[in-house]
Amino acid sequence: MSVTLREMTVSDIPAVHQLETELFPEDAWPVAAFESELAQVETRNYWVYENDGTVVGYAGLCTVLPISDVQTIAISPEFQGRGLGRKLLTLLIDTARERKALDVMLEVRFDNPNAIGLYESMGFVTIHRRVGYYKGGVDALIMRLQLDAGQGQEEEPNA
Repeated sequence: MSVTLREMTVSDIPAVHQLETELFPEDAWPVAAFESELAQVETRNYWVYENDGTVVGYAGLCTVLPISDVQTIAISPEFQGRGLGRKLLTLLIDTARERKALDVMLEVRFDNPNAIGLYESMGFVTIHRRVGYYKGGVDALIMRLQLDAGQGQEEEPNA
């Protein structure tokens, strides 16, 4: 297995969309949504995991200060449980810090305990529950990770 991480390009969209529809059949983004996201280079960052030329995971972040929002994160079932999702989430959090965000937000289906467990293990806390948010009437949990407002800032030298 040779999994590599790189920035997503427009040429990745068909493979990403195929994986999206397999993983989230009721809630899959249309191709145009991925095209729109990648076109917004000032506020968006997207990555893919590849294994032997096949996309096996992807993630995206939107940053409009003071908040970064996890737009999407997904790993192919045969590659789950190997720490790839945690590495992607860590990359999203690090990118939010680099962009000087104060909070990272995300929405997750209430019926996705694996994702919720990952997010909680990374410090996210549930701040709201949106009843019936997803198709099929499934609730969404709104989760937030507060970042250190002073992180990355050097102390001013004494005068």
